[in-house]
Amino acid sequence: MNWYSILIDLLIIAFIAVMGRHGVLRGKFFLHIFQQKGYKFNEYGRWLWNHWTSRVITHAHLLFMFIIAGLFFLMSRTITGSAAVVTISLFGFFWFGPFNYYRGQQKKPLVFTPRMIRLTIPFALFCLILPVMTVYVAFIEQQLWLEGPMSGEGMTLISADIYYLALGWVLADIMVPLWVFPAALLTWPIEKRIHAHFIKLAMQKLADMPDLKVIAITGSYGKTSTKFMMRDLLEERYAVCSTPESYNTPMGICKVINDNLEARHQVLILEMGARYEGNIDELCDIAEPDISVITNIGIAHLETFGSREAIARTKSTLITRLKPGGTAVLNGDDPRVRTMAGMRDDIEVLMAGLKQGDFTASDITYGPDGTRFVVHTPDGQQETFRMRLIGSHNVQNMLLAVGVGSLFGLRLKTMAVAARRIEPIEHRLELKKAGDIHIIDDAFNSNPVGARNAVEILSQFDTGRRIIITPGMIELGEMEEVKNREFGETIGRAGLDQVILIGAERSRPIVEGIRQTGFDMEKVSVVASLEEANRIVRETVKAGDVVLYENDLPDSFNE
Repeated sequence: MNWYSILIDLLIIAFIAVMGRHGVLRGKFFLHIFQQKGYKFNEYGRWLWNHWTSRVITHAHLLFMFIIAGLFFLMSRTITGSAAVVTISLFGFFWFGPFNYYRGQQKKPLVFTPRMIRLTIPFALFCLILPVMTVYVAFIEQQLWLEGPMSGEGMTLISADIYYLALGWVLADIMVPLWVFPAALLTWPIEKRIHAHFIKLAMQKLADMPDLKVIAITGSYGKTSTKFMMRDLLEERYAVCSTPESYNTPMGICKVINDNLEARHQVLILEMGARYEGNIDELCDIAEPDISVITNIGIAHLETFGSREAIARTKSTLITRLKPGGTAVLNGDDPRVRTMAGMRDDIEVLMAGLKQGDFTASDITYGPDGTRFVVHTPDGQQETFRMRLIGSHNVQNMLLAVGVGSLFGLRLKTMAVAARRIEPIEHRLELKKAGDIHIIDDAFNSNPVGARNAVEILSQFDTGRRIIITPGMIELGEMEEVKNREFGETIGRAGLDQVILIGAERSRPIVEGIRQTGFDMEKVSVVASLEEANRIVRETVKAGDVVLYENDLPDSFNE
C-alpha cells in the first residue's frame, strides 16, 4: 500500500469523523429545542415546520446529495474511485465541518436532567441505525460495489464505497431531528408514571401540613416578580417556601414541595404558569390555594391559547379553585381581572391597582437608584416605599404583594422596610452599572406591557444618551407583527438617542412603527446579532449613557 492509498483511506476516515461530529452536535441541538419547547410534541413539530429549510433539510443537505448523485450517475465511469473520494470528502468537510446553528453563546444551554437522559438513550440508538447500516454496506458488503461504478483504475486503493457512505451519512444527518418523536413516544409511559409518583408524594405532603397557607399566583406577566416580592415581605414574620425562578409547571411545583418544603414552613407560594387551557386546573389538583393572586390578562402565549378570552378563562381557574372562605387579590386596573371578583360570593376579594383598588400608589418617580412611590391602604394609611426595581408594572406588582401581606397582619411600615431590601430579579428591568454607564437589563422574554414600560422608563433618564437594543417580541401568535409595530411606535415617540434592532426580518415591523412617528431614522441601526449590537455600543457609548436591553430571544428563535 503506497502513500496515495493511505491518503484516500485517511480521507474516508476523516469524512466519517466529520459527519459523525456534525450528527452528534445536531442531535444535541434538537434535543435542546425539544427541551425548550417543554417536551411538547406539537410545539416541537411546529418549530421544525417553521425551520424546515434552515435547520431540518438544509441547503447543505440538498447540495451534497446533488453532488453525490451527479458524480454517481454522470461521472462515475469517467473518474476514478479515488477521485470520487477526494471530491465528496472535500465537499463534506466544507459543508459539515462547521456547526453554526447557534448564533453566539447559548442563552439557556441544554440541561441533561434525568428526563433528558432517559430520552437521549433511545434517541441515540435511533440515530445510529442509518450510520451503522451505511458502514456495513460500504465496508462489509463489498460485493455491492466491487462490480459497480467504482471498479476500474484506483479500485484497489479504495477501502469503502464512498457513494454508499456519503449518501447514508447525509440521510442519517437529515433524520436526526425526526428521531426525537419516536424516542419521546417510547419514553412517554415512563415519564407519565414518574410524574404520577411525584404528584402523589407532593399531594400527600401537603395533606400532612393542614395549617400551611398556600398562595397561588398566575397572570400573563409579572408572576415571578410578584411572587418574590410576596416572599420577601412575608419573610419579615413567617417561614416561607416559594418556587424559585419560573418553576411553574406540575413537575416544577412538585419538585419544590417534595424537596424544599419543610415542617417549619407556614406559607407556600406557588407560581402557576399556563400555555394551554386546563394547565391551571392540573396545578390546582396538586395544591388548591388559600389565597389566589392574578396579576393581569395579556397576550403572552396567545399562539398556543388561540384567543385572549381563552387566556382569561384559564387564569380565572385560580378563582374557581380557591378554597371556600379564601381570598383573591386581583389587579384592579385590568378589566378582565376585575370582573373575576364576581365569580364567587363565598370568598373575600382585595383589589390593588395604580388607578383603582383597595391598595393604590401615587407620586411614582424613577432614577438610577430605583423607584419611589407612596402606597395607600383602604383604611386611609399611607407610606413611602423605595425599591431598587423600576417600572410602573413593578409598582403594580408591589401593590399586589402588599395586599397579600395585609392578609397576614403585616404593618405597612414593616413592608416598606422590607421593600428596600428586595433584590432585582435577573434580566427583569435589572439596574446595573458598567463603569460610568447605566444598564437596564430587561432581557427576559418580553411582552407588550413590559416593553412599553421599559421604554417609558428609559425615556425618563437624564444622565446621558438613551439607547435601546432589542430584537422585538415573540410568541404573540397572529398579534406578533401588530404588537411589534406598536412597540416601534412607542420607541419612536420616546425621543431616544439611539435604537439598535437585532434581526432584519424580525425587526421589520418595529422599523415600520418607528418610521410612522417621524423619528430620525439615522439614529436606527439594524444588525444581525447581539454581539454586533454590543460592538456598536462599545464604540459610541459615553459616560452617563443609559442602555436598555429589551428582550433576548431564546436559542430556538435565532433568526
